[in-house]
Amino acid sequence: MVTMSERTTFYLVTFRDPKDGSTTQLKVHNIEDSSLGLSFVKISEFLFETNSLVVSPTEEQLQKRFENVKSLHLSIYNIISIEEIGIEHKGLSFDKDRSNLISFPSEFGPPPLGN
Repeated sequence: MVTMSERTTFYLVTFRDPKDGSTTQLKVHNIEDSSLGLSFVKISEFLFETNSLVVSPTEEQLQKRFENVKSLHLSIYNIISIEEIGIEHKGLSFDKDRSNLISFPSEFGPPPLGN
């Protein structure tokens, strides 16, 4: 685990927790493609605010839960969003991205404008 003050750029990953279906946000320093396959993303180097006078119970629970976790492999279907936050902006790219995405028309598209 790395403290917030040690790094200037980090990612805020919002995902549906596979254990209970709740929405969870984690701050991490490293995101890369997973060795588990194309539909997984590996996040590691979790960041927790430890220098603050105000203690967030949610962040404290997450810190205890991920205390001994080296990395978390998330299904892309559970990820809601990934935000890059900080001054240094390197961008997010995957070295082993072999996907070829095709978008099929859906009957559940966005509602028509002007109604």
